[in-house]
Amino acid sequence: MQHLRITSPAHLTDQVLAVFAGDPAVSHLAVLRGASLEPVGDIVLADLAREAANELIDRLIGLGLAEHGGIHIEPVTTWVSRAGLAAERHTPGSSADAVVWADVTQRAYEESELNWTYLSFMTLATLLASVAIVVDSQVLVIGAMVLGPEFVPIAALGLASVRRRGTLFARAARTLLVGFGVGIAVTTLAALAARASGWVVTSDVTGERPGTGFIYAPDKWSFIVALIAAAAGVLSLTSAKVGGLSGVFISVTTVPAAGNIALGIAFGAADEVWGSVLQLALNVSGMVLAGWGTLALQQRVWSRKALVRQRLLSRDGG
Repeated sequence: MQHLRITSPAHLTDQVLAVFAGDPAVSHLAVLRGASLEPVGDIVLADLAREAANELIDRLIGLGLAEHGGIHIEPVTTWVSRAGLAAERHTPGSSADAVVWADVTQRAYEESELNWTYLSFMTLATLLASVAIVVDSQVLVIGAMVLGPEFVPIAALGLASVRRRGTLFARAARTLLVGFGVGIAVTTLAALAARASGWVVTSDVTGERPGTGFIYAPDKWSFIVALIAAAAGVLSLTSAKVGGLSGVFISVTTVPAAGNIALGIAFGAADEVWGSVLQLALNVSGMVLAGWGTLALQQRVWSRKALVRQRLLSRDGG
């Protein structure tokens, strides 16, 4: 179930109500005349089946509400309503599977913003990954993976490709490039300081590392794992049932590879650098590809569900 709160200029309110009127996906509808001060107009409240949200939101945007008013979209986590149950039963598809594109796109824009918080998490994660490599600790590698904030910007590249959002693509790409660049640069400086002080020696970086050697030794499984993990992560972002993101964070070798690149630069270990660069490239490209494929499939499925719903509405109306 989704709840919409619409701030509507007075001259658009009747058209907004017409969008919802008679639609079996809408279980509750209310209007507060004159309740909006900016813009001057009304507040419209609607509860509707999640499966029909995209179609109705697109129609509202088509009225010009994005320019002249506002549409607030909220998931209803708990509700008790016979009308709500009937609305979900009469709307094709499953609520848990439905993708609300406005919500997913908003999250992608927000979490792909290049800001101090993002750079801080990326830098700290890369630093932690470098420590994990030096002490050959798989536990610390997992911690660095979980700490890294790079998944949503990577997923945003796939979303931008599917939804044809050039601005989002450029924003996410910039955030990833600058984030990894800053994380690697700061970690390289820290590694140089550790080398100068004698805390870390070349053998710590280039010697045998049974627990973390995979970071600079990519193979076919690196790419396959990235595909599987990203598909699961995108499903977690788009589904009403969130639960797979933590698995993604500890499955893909992105931040650890960045940490190893920094160590390789600081200690002049070219093999470590190039192996980690390839590992990073394989993982990011696999995640972007899987994200694009998963989102493209979801868009196609829900476009067909919308057509089925339209045919049912036309039949019932006739």
